[in-house]
Amino acid sequence: MGLDILLFRDEKGLELVTASQKARYDDVAEVQAIVELDAALRAAANDVVVANTEINTKSRSVGAIVKDMKSGKITKEEGDQKMAAARAEVLELKAKLPALKAREAELEAKRESMLNVIGNIVHASVPIHDDEEFNRQEKTWGERRMEDNLLRYDQILQMIGGVDMTRGSKVSGNRCYFLTGIGVRLNLALVQYGLDFLTREELGDGKYTEISTPFFMNQEAMAKTAQLEQFDEELYAVLEMSRGSASGDDAPKLKDKKYLIATSEQPLSAYHMDEWIQEQDLPIRYAGQSTCFRKEAGSAKDVRGIFRVHQFDKIEQFCITTPEKSWEEHERMLLQSELFYQSLDLPYQVIAIVSGALNKAASKKLDLEAWFPAQKAYRELVSCSNCTDYQSRSLGIRCGAKTAEQKQKRYVHMLNSTLVATTRTICCLLEVHQTPEGVNVPKVLQPYLRGLTFIPFIHPVPVDEMEK
Repeated sequence: MGLDILLFRDEKGLELVTASQKARYDDVAEVQAIVELDAALRAAANDVVVANTEINTKSRSVGAIVKDMKSGKITKEEGDQKMAAARAEVLELKAKLPALKAREAELEAKRESMLNVIGNIVHASVPIHDDEEFNRQEKTWGERRMEDNLLRYDQILQMIGGVDMTRGSKVSGNRCYFLTGIGVRLNLALVQYGLDFLTREELGDGKYTEISTPFFMNQEAMAKTAQLEQFDEELYAVLEMSRGSASGDDAPKLKDKKYLIATSEQPLSAYHMDEWIQEQDLPIRYAGQSTCFRKEAGSAKDVRGIFRVHQFDKIEQFCITTPEKSWEEHERMLLQSELFYQSLDLPYQVIAIVSGALNKAASKKLDLEAWFPAQKAYRELVSCSNCTDYQSRSLGIRCGAKTAEQKQKRYVHMLNSTLVATTRTICCLLEVHQTPEGVNVPKVLQPYLRGLTFIPFIHPVPVDEMEK
C-alpha cells in the first residue's frame, strides 16, 4: 500500500503529505526521508539510462567504422584499432551495468518500504487528536435502556443455552467457544438476514453482489492489502512443511506460507488485483461473507464471552468507485449499516475516529457503536472506512481509460464497512432485548428462526468466576 510518489515531488503535494503525517501524530522526518530516497533513486535510474545510451552509441560506432573502411576513408589497420577500442569500451560499460541496476533496485525497494510507513491522506473532516476520548459524536439513534442490575450478554448467552465457553477453551484455548442450540441459530440468522438486507429489492441498482471469500491468502497478496503491524498483532500464519526423512537427516522445510483472513475486506480488496476497471462498470458493491480469524495479540480487553474472540462470522460491505464518488459512497455505506441496526432496534451512536487512531489505509473512519445497557456503554459494532486509492495503488487496480491530458495513473477508490459481525451483534441483541424471563427476538429475525418470537432462559444465572 502507499501514496502516489508524485505527491512527494510537488510542493503542494509535499505540504499535503506532511500535514497529514502530523495529523496522524507520526514522524514527519519519514516524509523527508522518502523525498531524499526518491531523489537518489531517480539519479540511479538516470545512471542506468546513461550507461545504456553510451553502450548503444559505442555499439553503433563499430558499424560506422566498418562503413568508413569500406569506403576507403580509413585503412583496415586504422579501422581494426578503432573497432577494438570501441568494443573494449562497450565491454567496460556492460561490466558496470549490473552494479548500476542493482543500486537502482536497492533504492527502489527502500523507497517502496518507506512509502508503506506513510498513512493515507487524512480527510479534512477528521477530528485532529491522538486520544480516542476525543472521537466526535456525529449522531445518535434510539432510546437507551438505563435500568440497573441488567444481565450481561455473557450471562444471558449461557442462560439460553447458546454457548459453551469452558469446552471451547479446553479444546481450542482462550477466546474460543462452541455455539450451541439457539446460539447457532442466532448466528446463522444474522448471516442470512445480513445477505438478504444488502440484496433487498428496494436497493434497485444499488444492490450488492453476494460473495463468499477464501479463508486464507497467499503471502504476496496479503502483503499488498494488510498493514505491517497486522502480521504480528492480528494475522494467523498457516505453514505447509515438507516431510522430513525418517532418519532425521533431512529436516522438514517450509514449502508454502499463507495467512488466515482477519476480515473479508482483505481478499475482496485483492479480488480485482492487476485489473483495469472501466468507469461505466462502477460502482461495484460486494456483500462479503466469511469467517474471520484474529490473534488479538496482547489484548486484555473483553475476556468474558464472545464479544472479542479469535473466530467469528461477518457480512462486510466492500465497494469500489471512481475517485469522484467515493465520499458519497462512504455516506451511503454507513446509512446501510444504520438501517440494519435500526431494523434490529439497537440504539447506537455514530462517531468520527480521531486522526491519531486511524489505520494506515483509512482516510476517514466512522464507527457505529451500539448501546449495551448492562454495561451502560456504547461498544463498536461497525467500522466504515474510505481508503481512497491507498489499497488499489498497491494492488494495481486502475480506473477508466487513460486520456491524452492525463498526467498520472488513475486508480479506483476502495471502501469497506462492517454490516454485521455476528458474535458482537448477538451480545448486543441479548442485552438490549432481555426480559426477566428471557429474550425477545427482533421481528426481522423471526423468519430466520422458524417464527420464534421469544427465547426463554433455561439455566440459572451463572456464577461469575472472575468476581470470586
